[in-house]
Amino acid sequence: MNFSLSSLRSLFSSDLAIDLGTANTIVYVTDRGIVLNEPSVIAIKLKNRFSNRVLAIGTEARKMLGRTPNGIRVVRPMRDGVIADFEITSIMLRQFIRRIDRRWAFRKPIIVIAVPSGITQVEKRAVIESAETAGARKVFLIEEPMAAAIGADLPVTEPTCNMVIDIGGGTTDVAVISLGGIVYSKSIKVAGDKMNTAIIQYIRRKYNLLLGERTAESIKMTLGNVCPSLKNPETMAIKGRNLKTGIPATLLITEENIRQAISEQIDLILQAVKTVLEQTPPELLTDIFERGVLLTGGGALLKNLDKYISDECNIPVIIPNHPLTTVALGTGKVLGNIKRYQHALL
Repeated sequence: MNFSLSSLRSLFSSDLAIDLGTANTIVYVTDRGIVLNEPSVIAIKLKNRFSNRVLAIGTEARKMLGRTPNGIRVVRPMRDGVIADFEITSIMLRQFIRRIDRRWAFRKPIIVIAVPSGITQVEKRAVIESAETAGARKVFLIEEPMAAAIGADLPVTEPTCNMVIDIGGGTTDVAVISLGGIVYSKSIKVAGDKMNTAIIQYIRRKYNLLLGERTAESIKMTLGNVCPSLKNPETMAIKGRNLKTGIPATLLITEENIRQAISEQIDLILQAVKTVLEQTPPELLTDIFERGVLLTGGGALLKNLDKYISDECNIPVIIPNHPLTTVALGTGKVLGNIKRYQHALL
């Protein structure tokens, strides 16, 4: 039987690259690529204050949101891009690692984790300790905009300027990168989750209809359009509870409704982009106007967001082929050559 060197290396490799996001956790393994892409959600059965049992993680746990009886908690341990529940995050990571390969529990992997650019020292320590508790031998951190640039094959080590806008579930990171480092960055806690909340509040305020979080996200993914057509807008029938009668009701909404609902969040993201451009040295601005801006993350899937930013800032905006996994792919490249990208690590 013939084995290639890469297949043997992947067989015995235990190291991981993780995009530990508010909405999703994506795991990359050298020579295997992305092996796991699951919602950052865990369901736990409460036994007593000292003992809990994991019922489900990822997609299966997400299906339980808003549907659990007493004694079962469905938790999203990541909030606004950082760890909100240290213990639960460690359990979730351990479960994800075991799902990939149970042997990793004995190998103590090296893990590279992508984190928001605005993360504090306390939050960094929480991520590192959480990964170590989950079984990591050594943990490296890289800022998400840098990982996204590497994942999109931008020349981050060259004396040219690259600008990245990464809109995830909990944070939006905007960064200017040159010579392997971040020249200026801004991270705001406005992203996909805040848009979901805004949709819930808008429908409740305007139509007295109460929606769940999963329904709001589905609406955003279906009708989310920053510049909808006023002549032929897309529509969607949604179901919720009428707050006046208390009974289920169906409502037909349009793209324009959702544009109005998330307009505040879009404006805050645009303001963050303009702030970074204002703080960027003139020599680097020329590169940005010539090369364009990379737009990644789940927010890049909002219809016409790239066009809106381009028109408002007078710069080209480019969306990579796989915006949802660009950060994970970049983190994976760093894992494969830590020495080369050591300057990019926190």
